[in-house]
Amino acid sequence: MHRLFTRGRVAATGAVALSGFLLFPAPAVAQDGPTNGVTGGGAIEFTEYHLDNGLHVILAPDRGSTAVAVNLWYNAGSRHEPPGRSGFAHLFEHLMFQGSENVERGEHFQFIERAGGSLNASITQDRTNYFQTVPPERMNLALWLESDRMRSLSVTQENMAREVDVVIEERRQIVDNSPYGTSNLQAAFYAVYDSVSCFAYAHSVIGSVEDLRAAELEDVQRFFDTYYAPNNATLTVVGDFDEAVARELIQEYFGDIPRGTEPAEVICEDPFSHLPVQMEVFDSNAQLEAAWISYGAVERRHPDAAALNVLAQILGSGESSRLHQRLVRQEQAALQAAALSGLRLGPGIFQLIGIANQGVAAERLLELLDEEVERLIAEGVTDEELERARNQVRASTVLGRQTVMGRAEALQTANHFYGTPEAANTTVQRVDAVSAADVQRVARQYLSPDNRAVIFTRPGTGQDQEDDR
Repeated sequence: MHRLFTRGRVAATGAVALSGFLLFPAPAVAQDGPTNGVTGGGAIEFTEYHLDNGLHVILAPDRGSTAVAVNLWYNAGSRHEPPGRSGFAHLFEHLMFQGSENVERGEHFQFIERAGGSLNASITQDRTNYFQTVPPERMNLALWLESDRMRSLSVTQENMAREVDVVIEERRQIVDNSPYGTSNLQAAFYAVYDSVSCFAYAHSVIGSVEDLRAAELEDVQRFFDTYYAPNNATLTVVGDFDEAVARELIQEYFGDIPRGTEPAEVICEDPFSHLPVQMEVFDSNAQLEAAWISYGAVERRHPDAAALNVLAQILGSGESSRLHQRLVRQEQAALQAAALSGLRLGPGIFQLIGIANQGVAAERLLELLDEEVERLIAEGVTDEELERARNQVRASTVLGRQTVMGRAEALQTANHFYGTPEAANTTVQRVDAVSAADVQRVARQYLSPDNRAVIFTRPGTGQDQEDDR
């Protein structure tokens, strides 16, 4: 058993909540990665290196902090799942808390709570992250816990069967039995991708019930061995710690974990070749019609990414946005209208969303959304709108860097999506470089009717329509 240091007394118990992916899109916030500075625009200072087994380590000591964030990202998301194996990455978001060689099931939570810390995990198409914030004297505990499950996770038939049931129940709650769950989480996010040429992004993060039920222990173990290895992970530590001590602990805990097999490259060719697509989804949990438009877009590190993010801010972020002003306030056709720039490691999407007011058809929302897009393409955006969008990015940046975990996530995001943590210090500059002409150009280039999937949500089961006929 590896040496587990104990420094200082145990602090009071903290709260813990394990969460999965986002149920509904958040308000449009520029997703061009984290921006520079915690306060006053200052850069995050860090060092990075690799262990012999391939583990990428990023350290950002800040002796003025009062806590330490230990944040581990695996390059393992739903994009890495082959056909017939959907939901495996999400399954491991659960399995990683089911025990390992030196930690019993559920003890990871208990150890961190009793140390006065908090923890969480999340998954997207592109990565899974596991993170905890602890008092400085218990950094060793968080590092040791992460290393123990990377080294020796308990992947058993019992654990797998239990967590498959948990995941399927989670799917029932947030997709199958949630208002707009099917049209939003399923159709709107995945119909835009061709399921043959780009299965990586054309299937649900949560996975299908059929694939989860058919999962074999051998296949699940193989997925773990491939994707939860040190050479497929980045460990970031931010906060009040001594760098020399952190390096010593990381080498001791992680240094002798064997390198895994290099994962196969994810292939996603011609993802939008089947567009345009239009479909309707009947939703017995929904009370109002809705329109979801997903346009094919670019990867997050593409030169057009910053302009697309600014476009999302201007079109659909907040009450001052064009979509809110037109659809919600002026026309009173929508209860909610938003735009989202969902850029990813691979080809991303750009979304327009409208939830109708009572008595308004989804087709009317589509008409109004199209009119606003056409107006922006024809007339461009104002200097005031452009500056407001930039200010929103700056504000969200500063807020996001107020905690050690926020800074850890900024470094991880920059490294994962841009190939270097240094990108965490340049995003404000990238957004500031976006011109009004750039915003107008990307709207014209990507927001084309021939480059989109349109999904109409209809309340009910569809049987009423059949009966009327």
